Amino acid sequence: MTVSALPLNVPLPPLEEILSATRVVTLPMRVKFRGVTLRETALIQGPEGWGEFAAFTEYEPVEASAWLACAIEAAWLPYPQPLRTSIPLNATVPAVPAQAVEDVLARYQGQVREIKIKVAEAGLPFEESLAQDLARVAAVSAACPDAKLKIDANGGWTEAQAVRALNELSDYDLLYAEQPVPGIEGLARVREALRARGNPLLIAADEAVRKADDPLRVARLGAADLMIIKAAPLGGVRRALELVEQAALPAVVSSALESSVGIRTGAALAAALPQLPYGCGLGTVSLLAQDVTPSPLVARDGYLPLRDITPDPRLLEEAAASPERTAWWHRRIEACYRLLDQAVA
Repeated sequence: MTVSALPLNVPLPPLEEILSATRVVTLPMRVKFRGVTLRETALIQGPEGWGEFAAFTEYEPVEASAWLACAIEAAWLPYPQPLRTSIPLNATVPAVPAQAVEDVLARYQGQVREIKIKVAEAGLPFEESLAQDLARVAAVSAACPDAKLKIDANGGWTEAQAVRALNELSDYDLLYAEQPVPGIEGLARVREALRARGNPLLIAADEAVRKADDPLRVARLGAADLMIIKAAPLGGVRRALELVEQAALPAVVSSALESSVGIRTGAALAAALPQLPYGCGLGTVSLLAQDVTPSPLVARDGYLPLRDITPDPRLLEEAAASPERTAWWHRRIEACYRLLDQAVA
């Protein structure tokens, strides 16, 4: 995917300045999420505050460079003017066994209004995985009967599997299904197959938006009813706002397992959107066993307050990555920086 680095007319800060302002941390998880039990991430301090470069370690520089652009934007530019001071959220339930659902939900403070449930866990045969998905969704429904439910497959099904699974899971009156299959064309075919069977379940595009060379094809092909957007992989809050405006589809802002610093950036995006018809996926700090601030950015009664986050020096020191891992992140930042520098040249 080709990315341009920053909003126009904003110069890229010197690499040395970025590296000297970077703090690499390792944060333990309460539960495994996306196969991760320890979350490594880089926090960057700039003249406007802090940004977070949290691209997953398997991402190559071409993809990760957009995440660095977002971190730089957050640290060097003020956020756009907010339209709201609190953000409606969903709770997130990872692909845990059904008996662990209540423990996950107990970490969310107050009333839970919407819940996103991970399904289609990799590494399992489809029949076994689907049985676990159905049990997990049933457990969530039983634990929070008044909450609205939605599922996220992260592109884990084939088209045939998706049609079958979504028809069965639709018994739980889902708000929408997020990225049931990979790609844009696959989404369009699954959506069409559901409609042919009389199933009105809404389809949300996630990876199909942020990993495509042309995210707007989702709208043109009628592949989805709404978009899941993340500030970091789209290159920052401003670029994400432009994409939503051009696509003319409802948007839900989600996180990528960041610390409270990165969640603050996601909250800035959600606060600046003209409309927020669904709860956003910015509640994942609750999945961390450790954060970089003594006052983590978490929701209460289903709403996330819009407030700035400044990492605590003591917590940064406690969570500091090893010198070897810090050096690895510095090399990664340098590789991504070269791509951004070429893009804005």
